[in-house]
Amino acid sequence: MDIKPQTSDIKNRVGVIDVIAHDPKTGEVVLVMNEPNELDGSDDQLLSLQERFNAYASFLLDGEMAEVHPELAGKPTRVELRCARMPDKRALELLGLIHDQLAFQEIKLEVVIRNDEIRMSNDEGMTKSE
Repeated sequence: MDIKPQTSDIKNRVGVIDVIAHDPKTGEVVLVMNEPNELDGSDDQLLSLQERFNAYASFLLDGEMAEVHPELAGKPTRVELRCARMPDKRALELLGLIHDQLAFQEIKLEVVIRNDEIRMSNDEGMTKSE
């Protein structure tokens, strides 16, 4: 999997992990997925979003992350989707399904709305970031 600079064309970003970091507060490995475009719920956009999440999950579960970053292997993981605006209803429904599937693999999902610094996860509900 390539780790490349962010571009605004989501179709070319399916195999791109935007940021890999370690959160010292939680001990989690954090994979950040930046979404520069508004999530409007179109079929093409939702399919691309699902493909990106599949690539992130594959990166974590198929051992690629452990190969690239052995120091992070075995740590709990979180995927953060960072959006400029609140996703529309269809996108939120898809994100709920993705959350549930990732939870089976013990991977957390958090949606961060950058403009208002709101964090949303199914575990905690929506809360303002501090």
